[in-house]
Amino acid sequence: MCLPSVSLPLIAQSAMNTQISPIAIALNRFGLGARSDETLPVDPRGWLLGQFDRFMPQQASFATLPDAGSILQRYDLHRKADRAAMDAGGAGDPAAVQKAARQQFTHDAHALYHDAVQARMQTMLVNRAPFIERMVVFWSNHFCVSADNPPVAALAGAFERDAIRPHVLGRFSDMLLAVEQHPAMLIYLNQRGSIGPDSKAALHVEQRDHARRPGLNENLGREIMELHTMGVRSGYTQADVTEFARALTGWTIDPGGADPDAFVFRPARHEPGVRTIMGIEYDEPGAGQAEAALRDFARHPATASHISTALARHFTGDVPPPALVGRLAATFNATRGDLPSLYRTLIDSPEPWAPVALRFKSPWDWTVSALRGFGADNANAFQVAPLLAKLGQPVWKPGSPAGWDDTDATWAAPASLLQRVELAGRFAAPIGQRLDARTLAPRLLPGALSPETATEITRAESPTAALALLLVSPDFLRR
Repeated sequence: MCLPSVSLPLIAQSAMNTQISPIAIALNRFGLGARSDETLPVDPRGWLLGQFDRFMPQQASFATLPDAGSILQRYDLHRKADRAAMDAGGAGDPAAVQKAARQQFTHDAHALYHDAVQARMQTMLVNRAPFIERMVVFWSNHFCVSADNPPVAALAGAFERDAIRPHVLGRFSDMLLAVEQHPAMLIYLNQRGSIGPDSKAALHVEQRDHARRPGLNENLGREIMELHTMGVRSGYTQADVTEFARALTGWTIDPGGADPDAFVFRPARHEPGVRTIMGIEYDEPGAGQAEAALRDFARHPATASHISTALARHFTGDVPPPALVGRLAATFNATRGDLPSLYRTLIDSPEPWAPVALRFKSPWDWTVSALRGFGADNANAFQVAPLLAKLGQPVWKPGSPAGWDDTDATWAAPASLLQRVELAGRFAAPIGQRLDARTLAPRLLPGALSPETATEITRAESPTAALALLLVSPDFLRR
């Protein structure tokens, strides 16, 4: 669709001079965007706080997705088929059988990933607690597993559903433990293959083959300290990372176990002995050793600062106000990481309510708010995964344990904006004759519609073009 009235300078221009009402801030900065068919909140802060009681961790859209255990069992069957093909010898073509088994699992994993992405979008379209749903996405990105290979792609939806959603209104330490023990994280960061160098399992392998001794994998331990809890330059050393990785040995998966959904600890793989991490000795036996360290990390002041900075940035801009970060960190420390208390401090603080646009929407934010704004209530009307890939933010695929970058410059590049212009036309085409952008715009941007955007919409060559112009206006692109 051609939008002759739209120019990139218009799209890219700052909307910083447009005053934004508290209602628009609640809907768009805290929430996921207004729906055209919902009543506007009268009390913006009260509306946000009321969502704490309305949030539903287990959404119907996720109910049909298989649990992690059954996914692991499928994965295990495919791996066994792989090995059987290799052992087949002269019976047929082992390479061809192996290739077919891998292709089948890749196909299954892609289908699971696609269904989970659709379920996530469905939840975001119709949910009555959009602020809390925003926090689900925030934490899912903070503790990201990048679905770049079939096993992780298959598990990504179950990870967010089972490790993030149940804890989004709980304590940070409980969410931390849930995500680090989830199969998706254990596979993504190669923890399942980490074996203590002096463990029974390692010594057994060495006795059978003197040239081979399984070793430590530090990926999970390093990312927990660097990304998930305390952050870089918070005082830990390489020796602390190695010690923590030793404490984590034995944490793994067991697709063939009696309960494949349960967290698995294998004592034979665990590095024996007391671990000293950041000056603290951990002498707990078995899985409890790493758990004890994790809970200490969760309470560490550096974790409070790290989490508070990320949260403040998400709502106020690339350089978050130090006063807000300090207030959030104080709440985190005082409540031992109680997340609802953290959210209340955010809502009660003046900085996130600044009456000007503070953030440029990510592709996910923009797509969700556009579909909600047009009243979409069925995610299956859209191919969400390829749509977000086209916009440059494929769901659950940031390609790095660090997750998607939460800065404006990442998403405001001209090429990305051109993709939004093209998709705005596609979104608007089916509904151009039944939605009037002139009346819709003030509902989606109550007290936040600039005269320039209102004028552009009025001058549009068609109703469809007017709707598309609304979606790519500076007012709608920012929150």
